[in-house]
Amino acid sequence: MKILRLILGDQLNPNHSWFKKLDDEILYVLMEVKQETNYVLHHAQKILGIFAAMRDFKSVLTKENHQVIYLGINEKSNLHSFKANLKNLFDQYNVQKFEYQEPDEYRLDQDLMELCNEVSIQSECFPSEHFFTHRFEVSEMFVGKKQWLMESFYRAMRKKHCVLMSEDGKPVGLKWNFDHENRKAWKGEPKVFEDHRPIHDHSELWDEITTARIKSFGNHNASQFRWPLNRKEALKHLDFFIGHILIYFGDYQDAMHKDETRMFHSLISFALNTKMLSPKEVVSAVEKSYLSNQLSINTAEGFIRQIIGWREYIRGYYWAHMPALGDQNYFNHQLPVPNWFWNGQTKMNCLKYTINQSLDEAYAHHIQRLMIVGNFSLLAGLHPKSLHEWYLGIYIDAFEWVEMPNTLGMSQFADGGKLASKPYVSTANYINKMSNYCEGCYYSKNERVGDKACPFNSLYWNFFIANSQQLSKNPRLAIVNKQIRDMDPNLIEDIKLQAKNLIKNIENI
Repeated sequence: MKILRLILGDQLNPNHSWFKKLDDEILYVLMEVKQETNYVLHHAQKILGIFAAMRDFKSVLTKENHQVIYLGINEKSNLHSFKANLKNLFDQYNVQKFEYQEPDEYRLDQDLMELCNEVSIQSECFPSEHFFTHRFEVSEMFVGKKQWLMESFYRAMRKKHCVLMSEDGKPVGLKWNFDHENRKAWKGEPKVFEDHRPIHDHSELWDEITTARIKSFGNHNASQFRWPLNRKEALKHLDFFIGHILIYFGDYQDAMHKDETRMFHSLISFALNTKMLSPKEVVSAVEKSYLSNQLSINTAEGFIRQIIGWREYIRGYYWAHMPALGDQNYFNHQLPVPNWFWNGQTKMNCLKYTINQSLDEAYAHHIQRLMIVGNFSLLAGLHPKSLHEWYLGIYIDAFEWVEMPNTLGMSQFADGGKLASKPYVSTANYINKMSNYCEGCYYSKNERVGDKACPFNSLYWNFFIANSQQLSKNPRLAIVNKQIRDMDPNLIEDIKLQAKNLIKNIENI
């Protein structure tokens, strides 16, 4: 029986059980299609990175004597959609069965299910063999519960998979969560490691992409490309991170600095989300390092929580709430994304540094995404879905299953608090505490109103004033609500006017 197996660009796992046996009747296919490059405007490095990794994966399979069909971006036979290309291949190769791994994005899941219903051949969907959980395991855990709690899920995962657990069933260190110990600002010490990742020259691939007239934005950096091509490179980078950098991650994971873009972050999310790396092996390696006394418990727990806790939880939340999640807009925010999100030309230092870094590197760490870009976007009232599309396009590790819930739920509170227990917003005070962005800024971090007042300050208070009815009963906002009740009415009017003018002139901030 002739079988055609589809491999998507985020399914680059050479250890999948599919590849354990050779079979002349099995054809593998990978495709570079405009369906994927064009559904949102993508960062140039994201397109380059995925295409380059797909091509490398094709080489790996070919060397192992698997039969591989590869449709490049400029091939004449490429119809630039999965369904159209697959139907052609079914006929061309007399395929009798179609197989694919579970897509991680809802739209592709629907697309491939529709294809299976449209064709007469057999079809079968296989697990991707990547995650700790299946798609609906998280939602099944919270059936009948009014509120989902990531912490409850995280503890259950620790127990189920025996991660950082003692023999008596208690968490190592006698606490489940050491997050409060992981919030130090970075003042220049310890020194940040130089970027040791290999450099790739993808200039020829970039020429192919431009020939195909694929639209993109950001710095392509094709001749000095630093993101991994394959599992071997990803593992080498992971080993270096755990052996040399992770020791500092826990303390400084929330810190930001205008001269250091990487800080002590792992930069493994692209490899994880394309499945070059397995989350199980990442968690196991970090736990092993802790057990051999190379890491503190707060560092090991903080990093592991991101993988076995938040990452799995977010995926479960995504599948439980699609497709309605994409259109959530709790505050009915309608403001378009400002043009300077695409070029970094703003007088606000924190946003200027974060956005320009993102344009240059297709990367920013979680606090930059949440408490700089996301914070401003929520306070200013940017349209959540438009913002989601910006996030999805600009970051090399952004795939919809992980990015959409983080943006719409965690960052923009667009789901009304199903994911996050309160809006994650702040004044300039937090940004100044965790970074040096405020140094030399056009705006003053200490002023609420006036031409030089930091926009975060008036926008913060205006946000809670404007949304007091929706947020007044939130117990985590009791202090903020009391401060507004006790605020001088004249100051409230000044803040509202300041915020109104900022929003009106958002393109010139």
